Amino acid sequence: MSAHGPDRRTVLGGAAAVAAGLAFAGCGDSDDSGGEPAGRKKGEKVTLTFWSWVPGIDKPVQLWNSKNPSVQIKLEKVSAVNGAQYAKMHAAIKAGNPPDLGQIEYPVVPSFLLDNGLLDLTKYGAADVKGKFEGWQWQQSVFGKAVFAIPQASGPMGLFVRQDLFDKWGVETPQTWDEYEAAAKAIRKKGAWIETFSATNGNRFAGFAWQSGARWFGVDGETWTVTIDDEPTRRVADYWESLVEQKLIKTIPDRQNAWYKDVQTGDIAAWVGASWGDALLVGNAPKTAGKWRVAPLPQWKKGDNAAANWGGSTTSVFRGTKYPKDAMAFAVWLNTDPESIKLLIDGGYGWPSARSGWTNADMEGQRDFFGGQQYSEVFEAAGKAVDTSWQWGPAMDTLYQRLGDAFTEALSSGGSFRSVLTKVQRQTVDDLRAKGLKVETG
Repeated sequence: MSAHGPDRRTVLGGAAAVAAGLAFAGCGDSDDSGGEPAGRKKGEKVTLTFWSWVPGIDKPVQLWNSKNPSVQIKLEKVSAVNGAQYAKMHAAIKAGNPPDLGQIEYPVVPSFLLDNGLLDLTKYGAADVKGKFEGWQWQQSVFGKAVFAIPQASGPMGLFVRQDLFDKWGVETPQTWDEYEAAAKAIRKKGAWIETFSATNGNRFAGFAWQSGARWFGVDGETWTVTIDDEPTRRVADYWESLVEQKLIKTIPDRQNAWYKDVQTGDIAAWVGASWGDALLVGNAPKTAGKWRVAPLPQWKKGDNAAANWGGSTTSVFRGTKYPKDAMAFAVWLNTDPESIKLLIDGGYGWPSARSGWTNADMEGQRDFFGGQQYSEVFEAAGKAVDTSWQWGPAMDTLYQRLGDAFTEALSSGGSFRSVLTKVQRQTVDDLRAKGLKVETG
């Protein structure tokens, strides 16, 4: 194996269940056959490239550059629309010219291991910084004994509500999904909509399944198990299909122009989103300032406390970088330095992965927009209630595309949402087998 990480054959060789959760067999082995990069010479000035789409990421990069004249970061913003950033990264890996660092979400880290694209950071001091980050988020990028990314942020989910409209219409903030449906009916009678089901948003659908108790991926010895078409996910699919059939929700894509317009006008009165959604609403619906509140995610059973995560990403170092120590140093600094964290929070990047260097109060820069509510408490509680046994599988970016295509087809043809799960389950098994992985259905 190369000194930079597992070769593709090793990664594809199978998965082994270890304490870390998912593991690609052999990832933690080391072998110096590939040789170490020379690294930066004393007094040498270098520039590292960093691809990211995070809003406001330019400010902490500028701060780093002002403090580190010998190691400059060249930021390149990449589009995050429909996975464009990952297509670009995979293409760069295959062409042999990836950046030094990249923004990669937790679910798609395994996809880059299949491309043999990420650097194993263990020999560059990963063990020394592990304690700086929330444990479950650190483990999202640990496979076997190898560490492939530095955590940046997560996205605990909650319910954003136009409190002024709910009060005007006499609608109670729903605590359960049954109450959510009742609220949807009441709001529809007023000529508005509670929400939209965004067919192409597989990431959010995964969050719903996560909260419902689904487990889409697992490992059994050297075999991946795929259980997308399980009962908890069917419950989610049935629920949203029912809302669509009753014409209680829209079916436009969220976070696009038509949706933003509906949010600004009050045609859509709520949104199941994540912690980073506060900045999104502030930036795209400024005239609704003071009218929003945040509530916990509705529960399947009253009194339960099941949460989920939507989003969250890492700063990863790509294999082939000539300056791995400097690249990792920047990745750690970016996500743990208090000044950097503050700038990232101001940009709306999510819920910090760092255990220190910030407070809940730092997360409430938009409190006035939410009527003075200390809304960070909602997301803090959600983050603590996330079931950390959820595991991501290989090729999640492909899986999300499969879900989007199948849900879009179902909406246009009248097909059932359960048929979507059956189809995507089959496609995912085929996709992973085509990559040389051992796969079974759960």
